[in-house]
Amino acid sequence: MAGRETPATRAAVRAGVRFTLHEYEHDPAAPSYGLEAASALGLDPARVFKTLVVEADGLVVCLVASRSTLDLRSLGKRASLAPVERAERVTGYVAGGISPLGQRRALPTLVDESALAFETIFVSAGRRGLELELAPGDLIALTGARVRRLVA
Repeated sequence: MAGRETPATRAAVRAGVRFTLHEYEHDPAAPSYGLEAASALGLDPARVFKTLVVEADGLVVCLVASRSTLDLRSLGKRASLAPVERAERVTGYVAGGISPLGQRRALPTLVDESALAFETIFVSAGRRGLELELAPGDLIALTGARVRRLVA
């Protein structure tokens, strides 16, 4: 794993979770990091989850399928995406590479219920161009996430 180690992969290794890393050439002009990962890796976009940092009575991480849109209203009237600079500062990751694992400051995490339909899902491994494939149950356990409907 040399050269592909990140705080996210270290967290998964420490927890003893089975995972697979998938690397692809990141295109800086890509309009959507999650959809770029799905396309580059030949995956169904429903299995590739994007990590969104949201301000909703404090910061919370929301994981939704890359082709889906987070329903901010489901998180409260004042919920909004956190400014990129704040999300990067709090998590310790760069936008497009924010992982739900190994964050500088672990944030409360919500996972869209659609993740449970798959044996494995893909999330950012902590940098652009690197995805971590793992069982949704392992992701939920590692992050202490709650599962609920997050998309409209």
